[in-house]
Amino acid sequence: MHLDHPEVFPERYAHSAAEPGSRALRVGLGGPVGSGKTATVAALCRALRDRLRIAVVTNDIYTREDADFLLREAVLPPERIAAVETGACPHTAIRDDISANLEAVEDLEAAVGPLDLVLVESGGDNLTATFSRGLVDAQIFVIDVAGGDDIPRKGGPGVTTADLLVVNKTDLAPYVGSDLDRMARDAAAQRGDLPVVFTSVRAEAGIDPVASWVESRLAAWTAVGV
Repeated sequence: MHLDHPEVFPERYAHSAAEPGSRALRVGLGGPVGSGKTATVAALCRALRDRLRIAVVTNDIYTREDADFLLREAVLPPERIAAVETGACPHTAIRDDISANLEAVEDLEAAVGPLDLVLVESGGDNLTATFSRGLVDAQIFVIDVAGGDDIPRKGGPGVTTADLLVVNKTDLAPYVGSDLDRMARDAAAQRGDLPVVFTSVRAEAGIDPVASWVESRLAAWTAVGV
């Protein structure tokens, strides 16, 4: 159940009423702890900030750790980075009661908008983590080869249903004994036609395929509103 509370805050949480292209595209990033979600967000900001108006909402259970990292790295102006402390399992705030994240997104849009793109990063969670479609328009799920090359085969909603699966840290495969070909076959079997990117987002140009995917989603989102 998604507790968006439109009857309490009729002026907020208007995702379902907003026409595509009439507001920023919202992209969620989820994945296990240490998979590279924050590094992916940082790299996307660096790659796209010169041509897109971007803001970020991070989620941590009790801290602002991820937001503070982005601020230290100066990937965006400080006023475009907001932090949500969930106080519970990360999936609670991105799927079950999304009100805190929606408020953070809409506060950013009101303060610094108009925006083209809002990235919502989940706290580290397991393979079941998914975003409510009341919060984001598309979601990226990030796993890494160091977590084991059996992760795609294990599936779970994050792996099987995300709009884009990113298999990160491919440069570590020889050192951790992960078989990238096996991971690619298993991912294809689990996901069908849904796209998969194998990369290392910290490498030079490593974020490029992810950034291209985001830009293609944004182009489609904007075109609907034309």
